[in-house]
Amino acid sequence: MANFVLVAGARLGAWAWDEVVPPLQSAGHGVYPLTLSGLAEKQGLPAGQQTHVQDIVDAVENQDLYDVVLVGHSYSGVPVGQAAERIGDRLSRVVFVDSSLPVDGEPFCAAFPDGGVQLKALLAEHDGFWPVAPAAHFEGHGLTDEQIARIVAGATPHPGPTLTEPAVLARPLAELPATYILCALDQREPDDDLAELLASEHWRLARMETGHWPMISQPHELARILGDVLR
Repeated sequence: MANFVLVAGARLGAWAWDEVVPPLQSAGHGVYPLTLSGLAEKQGLPAGQQTHVQDIVDAVENQDLYDVVLVGHSYSGVPVGQAAERIGDRLSRVVFVDSSLPVDGEPFCAAFPDGGVQLKALLAEHDGFWPVAPAAHFEGHGLTDEQIARIVAGATPHPGPTLTEPAVLARPLAELPATYILCALDQREPDDDLAELLASEHWRLARMETGHWPMISQPHELARILGDVLR
């Protein structure tokens, strides 16, 4: 059995995993959904990129967890990937759920087509926060109207420094034992950077036929895949 530390993407908190937790627990796993600083019930706490990395490391070390599977969704793949190499032999595997991946010396926003120019302008317009996305942003991702309303109601503005400060990696990401879950409603293939990582003997690929928020749209299928990653 494993200890799953679950970290949702930008603007979301631990609540996003509510329907994933019970099936993992029923299978005998320890499950620890985590809210990062500055989000959800932790609004108001200052946060930069390394704050979020430390949030994850602290969640593991303060609870003295071993056989850890770190799970990062969307934005949170960036801090989760950094934290994974910092928890040493406590780590069993890291799982990236349709997520961004950390690149040493680069911020999350560097992967945007314009290098983050528009995002930085948006942050400046909203007091340094990435504002909550409207309901239309979630259409076409296999979500019901009710599920979209739940995401919008639970979302909070995301602290900008976590998006613009660089990642720090001590070793190549390809050396981590990792599974990437590709959410592929449109049958898209891994991009070149991900394909290169998947060529490593340490990396595996799983697919889900749903959109970018599988913990909401297909929580039981996501829990099943997570439960299988160590087999």
